[in-house]
Amino acid sequence: MAKRPMCLLCFLMVLSLGALELMGIPLIRGNPLPLNVQDQIKAHPGSMICGEVEQYENTEFSQSVYLKKTYLIHQSKKFPIENVRIFLKKEEDLKPGMRILVKGTLKRVEGPANPGGFDSQHFYACRHIYYFMKNAVLQKKTAVYSGYRQLLLEIKESCRQILKEAAGKDAPVFCAMTLGDKQELDPETQMRYQLAGIIHILAISGLHISILGMGLYNLLKKMGLGIWPAGIFSLGVMLQYGIMTGGSVSTMRAVTMFLIAMGARITGRIYDMMSALSVTAMMILVESPAYLLDSGFLLSFGCVLGMGLAAEKICALAGAEKKWTKALVSPIALQLVTLPVMLKFFGEVSIAGFILNLLVLPSVGVVLTGGMAALLLGILSIPAAKLVILPARVLLLFYEYLCSLAGKSGWSTWIGGEPEIWQILVYYGFLIIVLFMGQYIKEQLRKKKAVSEETELAEEQAEAGCRKLYAIRITAGIFLAVGILILGYHPAGSLKVICLDVGQGDGILVETPEDHHFLIDGGSSSQSELGRYCLLPALKSQGISWLDGIFISHTDQDHINGVKELLEYMGKGLTTIRAGYLILPAWAERPDAWRELAEAAKTAGVKVVTAGKGDELPCGKVSFSVLWPEKNATGKDVNEEAMVMELSFGDFQMLFTGDIGADTEKKLLVAGGLEDVDCLKVGHHGSRYSTTEAFLEKIKPEVAIISCSSTNTYGHPSPETVERLKAAGSQVEYTMKNGAITVETDGKKLKIGRFRKD
Repeated sequence: MAKRPMCLLCFLMVLSLGALELMGIPLIRGNPLPLNVQDQIKAHPGSMICGEVEQYENTEFSQSVYLKKTYLIHQSKKFPIENVRIFLKKEEDLKPGMRILVKGTLKRVEGPANPGGFDSQHFYACRHIYYFMKNAVLQKKTAVYSGYRQLLLEIKESCRQILKEAAGKDAPVFCAMTLGDKQELDPETQMRYQLAGIIHILAISGLHISILGMGLYNLLKKMGLGIWPAGIFSLGVMLQYGIMTGGSVSTMRAVTMFLIAMGARITGRIYDMMSALSVTAMMILVESPAYLLDSGFLLSFGCVLGMGLAAEKICALAGAEKKWTKALVSPIALQLVTLPVMLKFFGEVSIAGFILNLLVLPSVGVVLTGGMAALLLGILSIPAAKLVILPARVLLLFYEYLCSLAGKSGWSTWIGGEPEIWQILVYYGFLIIVLFMGQYIKEQLRKKKAVSEETELAEEQAEAGCRKLYAIRITAGIFLAVGILILGYHPAGSLKVICLDVGQGDGILVETPEDHHFLIDGGSSSQSELGRYCLLPALKSQGISWLDGIFISHTDQDHINGVKELLEYMGKGLTTIRAGYLILPAWAERPDAWRELAEAAKTAGVKVVTAGKGDELPCGKVSFSVLWPEKNATGKDVNEEAMVMELSFGDFQMLFTGDIGADTEKKLLVAGGLEDVDCLKVGHHGSRYSTTEAFLEKIKPEVAIISCSSTNTYGHPSPETVERLKAAGSQVEYTMKNGAITVETDGKKLKIGRFRKD
């Protein structure tokens, strides 16, 4: 590192940022705005703000505008609040660079509410956005705007239209690859590419910048331009390209490193990739320290680190000396370096990507070049653009075929779950040792080539050296295997019940001591695509690839739409998570929602069974007892005939009541079988018509969990219900306040965890 001072400086900077974070200075996490400004916003959330339009986009329900250099205005005083994202009630004619005055309600950007959930708060903190303004109304705007930035927007829109005409249904993929625009990219396409481990080709990264930038530079050189003019022109074009395509962290990293590389070429200096990487990292972190814990930053820089530091050493360990063997082994080095990051943020790693990238990476340049050529030709002739992009579209069909193969297999991803910090540190410790072994082998192989093989002694020494290198390789393999096992280790022994924050609905994940997993309901009337954005990430973060059973209490959409979505993903091969049984209430009359759910399960290869009063499901030390509905239930009143279950483990009991009301509670009391429980999943989201006093007197729950949305229109939870729970001596927990609520027990002692601590 002494030979690379920039690397040392970058390392010290990262350590300093970590130390400041531990000291309580919120540069990486938290809100860095002055406390008086934060207090002002809390006191006056409905306020006026003034800022400069950075960019804007039309969403489904509003116009989203990003403001920079923003001020909160209160009683003629201005408080700087950095950048803000606002949502205008109606679409306005805005241009970049305009200063606008808007009125609305400021709200702190929220962090994730569930395990594996996307951290919006940190994502926007990287962009210096700490507040959203909802229901904003434009008051004033200036006539002055940035002609340069507006021109870039218009060029981007023109390019988008050309691709739509030239590429047809494949246009969203080409827009993502060439323009960094994923607005119209089908979610299922993204999921297929992610499952196959080739999602990276849809993001503008070093591969794209090097192909385009160096391609332009070499073209200009062939046209007769000298090094300086060709280099300067290429630098300028790629810089504008990076700005036009949105300036994601991977784009910023790639463009900055390209600028340094081209600068070295122009000036006749030697380009050192690791030094360039360090300078780029410092530039990004100085501007926004929060990027240090951003998944995009860590993956983008991790891949380059893997290529620059680990690839040669892993190749030496694997005995890959020829060019084609190095091409096979090098991607493994990248995966090893980024493995903990992938698991930490996504809970899974694509195994199929190891193989598929060998087929995709050599050909992706053709796709990218075809898209760019179509953009250029499309200015003159759309038919010509359609012709030139055709080979690229054929390759996209090939990629889709590879993705479908990956989706059909159950092994295409490893769902290892989210590791703890200590597991990550131990893994990287093992990896560093392995890399030192690789460096040692690399040096020994270099010395071996230099030693004469003429004497018998030299042959004996060479044979002994080979045995030593073989032993080192075996040891390195063991170290790697142990490191990966530690990374995916999840200690068992306790029962965990995670009541997910699904907004207005229910979704409960049960993990038994014997590593069996169950889902009880999964739906929401306030959150869209619950399966994709809540259930799947939660399952992956817990390392769950197999659900033994999915219980459905009843068929209201706020209990089943996420489960149906999850089953459809299984059936389409968009996830490697699988399930054994779908357990539906035993109703004589089965509504359409019941039948649709059963059909989705059958398509996904999940067995459908029914359960009613008296049925039991023993699962090791844990058992589920169905208390309701009666076997002759009609199913006409889905709420009152919802499935009621008791979960038992040792001395611990938990009751799940679906959406039953007072009538069913009375019937359960009359029927008998109810007993004291440690935990109650409160019925019907805390409705005033459920959880009666008589019911609570019988079951006496120590803990009661209410799942509902803070913005629901039903008045849940009812103040009367909360009072009854408190009067019964229950500790009341709310998903709307603290996110996912986790109940963990060893069968005797009970521990409550809140995902959101604030």
